[in-house]
Amino acid sequence: MVEPMVDELGLFAKGTHSRPWQLLGAHPTLLGGQDGVRFRVWAPNARGVTVVGDFCAWDEKRLPMTLIPGTGIWERFVPDAVPGQLYQFAVSGADARTRRKADPYGRAMQTPPGLASRIVTDEAWAWTDQAWLAARATEDPHRRPMRTYEVHLGSWRRSAGGELLTYRQLAPLLAEHCLRFGFTHLELLPIAEHPFGGSWGYQVSGYYAPTSRFGTPDDLRFMVDHLHAAGIGVILDWVPAHFPRDEHALSSFDGTPLYEHPDPQRGEHPDWGTLVFDFGRPQVRNFLVGNACYWLEEFHFDGLRVDAVASMLYLDYSRKAGEWTPNRLGGNENLEAIGFIRELNQRVHRSAPGAICIAEESTAFPGVTRPAADGGLGFDLKWDLGWMHDTLAYFRRTPGQRWRDRGHLTFRSVYLASERWVLPLSHDEVVHLKRSLLGKMPGQSAQQFASLRSLLANQVGQVGKKLLFMGTELAPAGEWNHDLPLDWEAAAADPLRAGIAALVEDLGALYLSSPALWEGDPDAEGFGWIDAKRSTDPSVVAWLRRAGGTRQPAQLMVVVQNGAASARHGYRLGLPSGGTWEELLNTDSTRYGGTQAERHRPVAAESIPWGGQPFSVEVSIPALGTIFLGPSTP
Repeated sequence: MVEPMVDELGLFAKGTHSRPWQLLGAHPTLLGGQDGVRFRVWAPNARGVTVVGDFCAWDEKRLPMTLIPGTGIWERFVPDAVPGQLYQFAVSGADARTRRKADPYGRAMQTPPGLASRIVTDEAWAWTDQAWLAARATEDPHRRPMRTYEVHLGSWRRSAGGELLTYRQLAPLLAEHCLRFGFTHLELLPIAEHPFGGSWGYQVSGYYAPTSRFGTPDDLRFMVDHLHAAGIGVILDWVPAHFPRDEHALSSFDGTPLYEHPDPQRGEHPDWGTLVFDFGRPQVRNFLVGNACYWLEEFHFDGLRVDAVASMLYLDYSRKAGEWTPNRLGGNENLEAIGFIRELNQRVHRSAPGAICIAEESTAFPGVTRPAADGGLGFDLKWDLGWMHDTLAYFRRTPGQRWRDRGHLTFRSVYLASERWVLPLSHDEVVHLKRSLLGKMPGQSAQQFASLRSLLANQVGQVGKKLLFMGTELAPAGEWNHDLPLDWEAAAADPLRAGIAALVEDLGALYLSSPALWEGDPDAEGFGWIDAKRSTDPSVVAWLRRAGGTRQPAQLMVVVQNGAASARHGYRLGLPSGGTWEELLNTDSTRYGGTQAERHRPVAAESIPWGGQPFSVEVSIPALGTIFLGPSTP
């Protein structure tokens, strides 16, 4: 038997092994001149463990494993086992029950409803993205454009017969689509193996196994490699907050709460009926931190969007009084989870230079994007769910009511400097009877589409990186259905929906070509209100975007938004500089399904101070519309 190095076992016990997936799991090995597979699994409280699979006719008595003293790790070398074969561990638990378990470190799994792990080769993929990774490591992501397309692979597109497409088939289609619409990144809803498709991947059973619904691990590597070649970054939606109770997976793995916290107040999630990891156990932290690094190192993902961070941070999350116990300091923070998150972000940044971590965190927890070394959590970006909720609440109002609620559009300036943001219009907003984005808009069809166009323009004009869920460009009337592909043909045949696609395309081009919309995101001078008060026209808001800091000439852009159902003509708008200003985009263009057949002519700024700016012009703002203005280029 080949034993692991003693220091490796010690690192695993302390929770600091940098690549635990290489220590545990199933690995093809040459031992004593014989090919086979080395199996290792952590089950410290088990009475015994047997490896079963295709190589032994699934006989639980033939291949008992040996416990490595003092480690909790069981191992067995199986001659003649080969990649492609299925296997499980038969774990005789401390509770005297024997359970068939998938390998927690298994790097592939049987396609659901199958439950077994699959042996895969250790041979390295021949990556071609070295230049991409080298450039990524040197760039400041906060001063680069980032516009992300969020995708559920199973329902984005399917074959003519309705079958799922593979990673290899999806790769060129996704690359072409992202390039057309100006997306810099693709974000995949969770693709770690999961037994129930209706969970959308958020209830993971195989943390180290890309779902086999779309092909092999190497097929996934092909997709990431192809997207990098097209200039598209790839973000993975990652789920460390909870896991399902499925018998074949992590729950009661060795007959005890091993991966889950033993206290039901901390080990069970009341909202989702799932289990919560024991973030204080070193081997569990190593499992999770190692898993994050695994996806970045082995599959070259460019970052992780970490799901449900708030549920990890608070002991009383979704719990009533009496259903939780304060921490040792008397507070409601989960100190072990906070320590895990800080370690996660520090290890990720060391493991994959230039990769980013994004928090889906729904509270005002301080310092989410402050470095861990400075007392923060260490994320690079945080979803601005406040912007999302407030902006959607504004646009749900009828045009006649919006002037009363303009504070929904302006409130984020109160907290804007506290974190670094992603503005999400994600899958969460078009499911569970929330209606589609179009369906949220009030009025008849023309008003609904006009409001949707203005909502999408608002996102591009605001400070922060952008995220759009797939299908937004099709303006569907109904909610997203994970069981069906997007209705591309119906959207293309409807002029108003085709207009939304044209707008998303042009907003992408404007965003990518305009440093004013992204380079100044981290700077106080990168954003400023021109008209955020009711003293002029309560239905209109206007703001300035700037890049370049004190460098001259600065990159400038002004965004003006009219929430009313009537146009505003002769509206005086403050400007930061003189010269000639031109209309760069108007959401009421006939190209997008609006009424404006031609772009307004450039106008010369007057030396009339207005809205806190030294110059101003008179402009026309369409009903329910948004315009982008910039200095004319020579």
